Amino acid sequence: MHDSPILHVGGLNIDLSIFLPIIVTFLITFILARLAVRNLSIDKPSKLQNFMEWVVDFVHNLVASAMPLSKAKPFVGLGMTLIMFIFIANILGLPFAFVLEYDRPVDLFGFTLVSPDMLEKAHEAGEHVAFNFWKSPTADISVTLGLALVVFILIHFLGLKNNRKHYLKHYLEPYPVFLPLNIIEQIARPVTLAIRLFANIFAGEILIGVILMASWASIPMLAVWQGFSLFVGGIQAFLFTMLTMVYISTAAVHEEAH
Repeated sequence: MHDSPILHVGGLNIDLSIFLPIIVTFLITFILARLAVRNLSIDKPSKLQNFMEWVVDFVHNLVASAMPLSKAKPFVGLGMTLIMFIFIANILGLPFAFVLEYDRPVDLFGFTLVSPDMLEKAHEAGEHVAFNFWKSPTADISVTLGLALVVFILIHFLGLKNNRKHYLKHYLEPYPVFLPLNIIEQIARPVTLAIRLFANIFAGEILIGVILMASWASIPMLAVWQGFSLFVGGIQAFLFTMLTMVYISTAAVHEEAH
């Protein structure tokens, strides 16, 4: 496994192997969404339009399974964004890795990427300075924690905005003494969302790296594992979106829905 390229900008450490794929993930998600709504036709829908209509129906049914049908419509857009973005991020590192080796100091955008000290330490260890610039964004815990934090803030904002009385009362159920446990439960939800997504995608990419280091005879196994990783990526995107909708329903949908 190769190290990740880190840019030290001020007090921040920017991992380029995560930053660049996140930008690509955003662009692919945005372009797909724009293409899907361009030149819409009732009589002769394009293949992309038919596919996106199927995705919309799938996400609508997913959201409706977590809350009353009458409350589901406002959250379909959120579900579409989550499931598309996470699925694309999950599989982005499958096709290839982009590894560069360096034998001299390198500056990037005015910041040091490869320092003389790094080259000296690598030389003493009999190794090269090599960075992998490309992997799935969700194979990094900081990305999945960021996604989970956004969901966490949204859930509690909607709970306070749409269903304040029941939302606050929920922390005291079944008895007020359970308040600390209910707070811990709320904090644990985004943590488990983040760790579940990260662990599955990270483990898949580690295994791909191990297979690649084996031999050319492992190529058929690599193809099989990449196909399985597509399935895992889809399942993890589905689970993250599904649990998000369940948590939103618990916090923001009126009491009679529970």
